[in-house]
Amino acid sequence: MLPFTYRDGELYCEEVSVSRLAAEFGTPLWVYSRAYLVDRLQELQQAFAAAQPMICYSVKANSNLGILRTMAAAGASFDVVSGGELYRVKAAGADTSKVVFAGVGKTDEEIRFALESRILMFDVESEAELEALAEIAGSMSVVAPVALRLNPDIDAHTHAKTTTGKKGNKFGMDIERFEELAAKVLRDRRLQLTGIHMHLGSPILSTAPYAAAANRAVEVIRRLRAGGHDIRWINLGGGFGISYRHNEGLPASAYAEVIVPAVQAAECRLALEPGRFIVGNSAILVSRVIYTKREGGKLFVIQDAAMNDLVRPAMYDAFHRIWPVRPAVPMPGDVEGELPGCEKVDVVGPICESSDYFAKERFLPPVARGDLLAVFSAGAYGSSMSSNYNSRPRAAEILVDGGKVTVIRRRETYDDLIAHEVEPV
Repeated sequence: MLPFTYRDGELYCEEVSVSRLAAEFGTPLWVYSRAYLVDRLQELQQAFAAAQPMICYSVKANSNLGILRTMAAAGASFDVVSGGELYRVKAAGADTSKVVFAGVGKTDEEIRFALESRILMFDVESEAELEALAEIAGSMSVVAPVALRLNPDIDAHTHAKTTTGKKGNKFGMDIERFEELAAKVLRDRRLQLTGIHMHLGSPILSTAPYAAAANRAVEVIRRLRAGGHDIRWINLGGGFGISYRHNEGLPASAYAEVIVPAVQAAECRLALEPGRFIVGNSAILVSRVIYTKREGGKLFVIQDAAMNDLVRPAMYDAFHRIWPVRPAVPMPGDVEGELPGCEKVDVVGPICESSDYFAKERFLPPVARGDLLAVFSAGAYGSSMSSNYNSRPRAAEILVDGGKVTVIRRRETYDDLIAHEVEPV
């Protein structure tokens, strides 16, 4: 489905006009489509059904409780990387016995919290973590379920800052050591090896890296079972790419074609940790033009959303489609390159950093002070990475369900900015 469409020259989210939302709730404003979230989750559930999948929504992509509750109600489980994310999952009313816990630096307190919450398994990323898990589980008289996160040394050809499957990065353990690592678990009654985990990075727009990882996983599992391990799970992480520009994102069925046969051959169940694939195109960030100016041979569009709201362009040079909410020129399918009726502009924010931009030398229709802009594909790693830099309050978040509108995060106030820094009266 398409959650955001132009009707009679105006942008809508499902059945609600975006300009109405901006008038009622202000800007910057995150606007999510509930129907799209559920639709993308169901696409994954159906595509991978033959592998009995557990779709563990990746909380780091967007951790808003409204999103988590929507996911839980639609049958998702969760992938967490901190105690705080696990706390959010519990607050959303989810079943923690289906949660997987990844991350290279789990603290003792986080491990205890996860064991108390009876999570499904820990994705273990180092021998030191195995030792800590065994010690803490023993002190609690429980057995810690673990999956070894193995680094398959596969290049997924994604951004250098988001690749995790190559040797030499901080994630996982070298795949050549899997038998040694597994033997260590088998000898320790405080640990139980339930699966293996491989995560290649994000966003990945090809199925080839997953085919290679899945085949290596099958070989590893066969050898582990021969060594006496009862392996039940293959976790291939997430990282499925989405369409930021045009139609570059693949459907879930394309990834399933190369993953499901391997999982079936290994006689395991499949765990996946998608985040961006589900939530990425579920949302826009709505901003209002404050000023325009021409300086140094450039036209700058200065709007009230900034890098503290959406840091991806500054951090990753990420591309997001941007178009007015009420455009003078209809938005084409491909917004890159020169466009008729448009002018080359830099879309920037008000933060005191040269890196505070959303687009450079992008062709856009004419806009003026007070006009609304929509930044598309903003649902993943948008609000969850937002900050109060320059002492800017975080934006409100809205969930649209047909014609129903729910505030899932109120706009922060100036009082909120200092609430944890002042002495109580």
